[in-house]
Amino acid sequence: MISVKKLVRKFSTGETELIALKGLTFEVPTGQFLAITGRSGAGKSTTLYQLSLLDKPTSGSIIMDGQNLTELDEKQKVIYRRINFGFIFQDYALLPTLTAQENVMLPLLMQGIGKQESVRKAYLALKQVELSDKLDNLPSQLSGGQQQRVSIARSIVHGPKILFADEPTANLDVESSKTILDIFLKLNKKEKLTIIMVTHEPEYAKIAKREIVLSDGEIVKDKLV
Repeated sequence: MISVKKLVRKFSTGETELIALKGLTFEVPTGQFLAITGRSGAGKSTTLYQLSLLDKPTSGSIIMDGQNLTELDEKQKVIYRRINFGFIFQDYALLPTLTAQENVMLPLLMQGIGKQESVRKAYLALKQVELSDKLDNLPSQLSGGQQQRVSIARSIVHGPKILFADEPTANLDVESSKTILDIFLKLNKKEKLTIIMVTHEPEYAKIAKREIVLSDGEIVKDKLV
């Protein structure tokens, strides 16, 4: 599904240049659960942001379904992300004034899907993460683990091709983290959803099918788990 070739990302601050990614090359087949690991500053989140079109690489290519995504303009990238990708971040990114169901409905409404259908699909997505009894709860009425599960429901409600997760368990306790990872496993195995997850926890990476380890912007290990 994704073919990454010679991906480079440089950041400039005044006269100083930092090379965050140094020519990464790898492929991610459809339906794979990939964990990207490494120490802080290794380039994990930077890699995720390139693949998910949240940032633009300095050079290199990202091919998905035969299309070079780096050649899209900003408007095209927004539309492509909205249709094909789901995102989960460590801070949940839920709107505090909306209920769980309303938060999950947002991607559908942004795609022009009617309210009634959006309500139905949001309910089914929340049911998948075992939160169908929390439809009318505001984020402030939910635990951190529950908020992250709402975030997962929102990320899958539109049927994305790829789910990107950036340190999805960073702010959670062990039990809540396990629940989140179990949901990822179910989505990967039952729904055949491609998942790319960044984590600094080696034990969490072991649940994935494959692990890419980064160090100083380079791949130092690429192994099936």
